[in-house]
Amino acid sequence: MERYGLEDLKLIYRVLHRHLAQHTELLDSDFFTDLQRHLQQRASREGVDVSDHGAWDTWLDNAAVSCATRLERRKTL
Repeated sequence: MERYGLEDLKLIYRVLHRHLAQHTELLDSDFFTDLQRHLQQRASREGVDVSDHGAWDTWLDNAAVSCATRLERRKTL
């Protein structure tokens, strides 16, 4: 993962994550897991609390969404 640009990795992660409901097989994908782990480690090194969904979303260049809104939209996969 280190050989790819951070912005490219964030873009790929955002697109894959956005489509998890339509492609639940991604949840078992080693690539998706490795990508998420790599990005979370990188964010943590930059001081981001990745357990804070708003901070994580902001770091990924997503619009931060409140936990209440996130729960309203949550679906069981």
